[in-house]
Order: sequence, then structure tokens, then C-alpha cells
Amino acid sequence: MKALSIVWPAGTQITNGLKTLEIRRWQPDVRTGEEILLVENEHFLTVDGQEEVGTALAIITLGEIREFRQDDIPKACASYYEAGWLAWEIKTIKKIENPFPTRAARKFYEIDDSVLNAARLIIIL
Repeated sequence: MKALSIVWPAGTQITNGLKTLEIRRWQPDVRTGEEILLVENEHFLTVDGQEEVGTALAIITLGEIREFRQDDIPKACASYYEAGWLAWEIKTIKKIENPFPTRAARKFYEIDDSVLNAARLIIIL
């Protein structure tokens, strides 16, 4: 399955339903309804191949992808607006009740979904 790492506290905010938009500069390469493992890590990963240990927090799906607008700031838990960015709607959230450590990497990356075998999920959104 695809995974996406997000720097703390944004992953926790998404997992708890507080942040319903993820703001990025690039268009995601995912199918409608495709499940994505959300991994929270502590540092911005700025170079391809860069990795660290993160924590698997939720399984999400994305909805609409559109231009980021100033009125999106509260939904994105953002502190400012910058033109040219994209807003990724978080469509569904299944919180992992028992978060676990796993690999965090830049952009989307593949992860063996067998790591979810022992995960207990709670539907948040």
C-alpha cells in the first residue's frame, strides 16, 4: 500500500479529524478511494531517499485536489497562505488505535500492508 509521511503535529491533527486538508506543492499520484497509510515523523524529509522512523497513525483516502485558498487556512491548520500550493481533501480517516513504528520517507512510498495485520482501526471521518 502507499504511505505518506507528515511531520508532527500535522499527522496527529489529521488523525483526530482537526486537519481536513493537507497542503502540498505537488499533485498526488493516487486513485480515487485508494487507501494510504498516514505516518507521522519528526523532521521534514527534503531529499529523495531520505528516511527516518515514524509512527503509523491512520489509514486515509483523499478526495478533491484543488488550489489552496486563503479561506482553507483553518481546515489545513496552517499559519499562513501561499499561492500556488494544492489542497488535498482528506475524505476518510481510520485511526489506528494501537499506533506502531514504521518507515517514514519522502512523498508517496510503498509499504508492505502486512504491517497492518495487528492494527485496530476506528473510523473518525
